[in-house]
Amino acid sequence: MPTLFITFNENPALLYSSTIILGLLIGSFLNVVIYRLPKMLEQDWKGQCAVLLEQSLPKEEKLTLSTPNSTCPKCQHAIKPWENIPVISYLFLQGRCSQCKNKISMRYPLIELVTSLLSLFVITVFGASYAGLAALCLTWVLIALTMIDADTQLLPDNMTLPLLWAGLILNAFGVFTSLESALWGAIFGYLSLWSVYHLFRLLTGKEGMGYGDFKLLGALGAWFGWQSLPIIILLSSVVGAIIGISLILIKGKDKNIPIPFGPYLAIAGWITLAWGDQIRHIWLG
Repeated sequence: MPTLFITFNENPALLYSSTIILGLLIGSFLNVVIYRLPKMLEQDWKGQCAVLLEQSLPKEEKLTLSTPNSTCPKCQHAIKPWENIPVISYLFLQGRCSQCKNKISMRYPLIELVTSLLSLFVITVFGASYAGLAALCLTWVLIALTMIDADTQLLPDNMTLPLLWAGLILNAFGVFTSLESALWGAIFGYLSLWSVYHLFRLLTGKEGMGYGDFKLLGALGAWFGWQSLPIIILLSSVVGAIIGISLILIKGKDKNIPIPFGPYLAIAGWITLAWGDQIRHIWLG
């Protein structure tokens, strides 16, 4: 075991405090990913369409995760580094832009807090280890995918496919399950929702879900093995039913408006990460 892992495991206070701070910083970065990545994809798609149609696009600044600098959407005030400290800056600014006093969404500090708390929980389960480091990365990606799908009903390939490959590579070393189980988990995970999708479209003429959902379940199968797929599907259905019914009852959401399935898969995948062994023992009696 690397010396750094040993040091952290021998000093729980250092491990947990470092995880909290790292989680807050990663949560701040995830806010950028959640907001910008769909816009970057849209910008790229427009460019590809313009090339195919031999049309010219209006000149606009190339958007990346690092450029341009973050600004207030109302007054375009460039956000200073001291105005971008996770959670603390939001509290200090009282949730408003320092220039125009435009209200800043509570969502930003909430994502930072959730990322930090989930990261802390993962480390308490896995400790400072390769499995703990991998579980942190999975947690962060699932948070980003949840929010992106909730906002845009998109699960970007440049997140789901690397997640699938990461699961297979990790389990080549037996981090969470065997490579054989991970391989069949990826295959069965993808094909199970793919089959449901085509059967539903055949019976109703409608599309019940997107291809990103297939890839995400395939990725979760690659991380946890084919044995976990029934648990993940069952948990995602239960979580989806609870949240969907709550939205209808509390917010009066139209039940005919489609609700993305990706967030429920992501939540079910994280629950499997945290309590998968206990759930499997109960499942198998």
